[in-house]
Amino acid sequence: MPKIAEQGEGTIFGYVQKLLALQAWGVYTWVMLFDKTTFIGIDPTAGQKPFTYIALDSDLSLLALGRGHMDEVLAFVGGQQSAYVAVNAPQGPNQGRMAAREVRQLLEPPPRAGRWQGFRVAEYELHTRGISIPRTPDQEEVCSRWMQMGFNLFRGIKKAGFTPFAIGETEACQVLEVYPHAAYAALLERIPFPKHTLEGRIQRQLVLYLNQLKVSNPMYIFEEITRHRLLQGILPLDGLYAPDELDAWVAAYTAWLAGTKPENVCLVGHTEEGQIVLPVAHLKAHYE
Repeated sequence: MPKIAEQGEGTIFGYVQKLLALQAWGVYTWVMLFDKTTFIGIDPTAGQKPFTYIALDSDLSLLALGRGHMDEVLAFVGGQQSAYVAVNAPQGPNQGRMAAREVRQLLEPPPRAGRWQGFRVAEYELHTRGISIPRTPDQEEVCSRWMQMGFNLFRGIKKAGFTPFAIGETEACQVLEVYPHAAYAALLERIPFPKHTLEGRIQRQLVLYLNQLKVSNPMYIFEEITRHRLLQGILPLDGLYAPDELDAWVAAYTAWLAGTKPENVCLVGHTEEGQIVLPVAHLKAHYE
């Protein structure tokens, strides 16, 4: 399937307009958009258009890519009859489950006195494996803006009829929490380069490419680099996705795995405060 929404093309409404144009040529119908399962990854940011989104079909072909506002994203998500939606944000404030001794005793290794404070269970489980993750406060008003945007997005998605993802559930519309840094670490089996660096972007896109997602092979960059271009300050980065787009890509891929190959995902955390879904069957004991 061709890329309908090109990189940086705009909003959901631009995507719908293009679908209408394609429909006029007999290429697509509305049935293809709404009657088949869609796999959506959403990355909240603090920018002018605070949500970056990716939508994939069951063949991992790109349906939509863009940036938009809350109402646009919710309108798109709410229009799906069957979808798995992955959001790169906590589902809500810290519910304090780590304060329960019986919860801590189930963790491996059990946390030492005081070392668990401030973590959600999912965050602690990743932290002990060497994967850095921001702690979610227990009061919404003191949370980072991107976290608050994520809370509101989760509320809107659940209001639209989506249920939290659980392995074995058969609901047509499910929503899941993803942490992209951990997702890439799990796929790489090591801690990735920082995502805002050139090497971090190349590394992440290469992981997507090797997992059969329809992105360009980022290794082409090295074939295009010449002495003249370097001296002129020119780097051939066309086709290399931005950090927030790469985060949305891995969220959409995790949603696809959860919906089509649930045996290839695992969950960390406590159901009462939100579990994080990872795109591997098992996590390593530690990542370096």
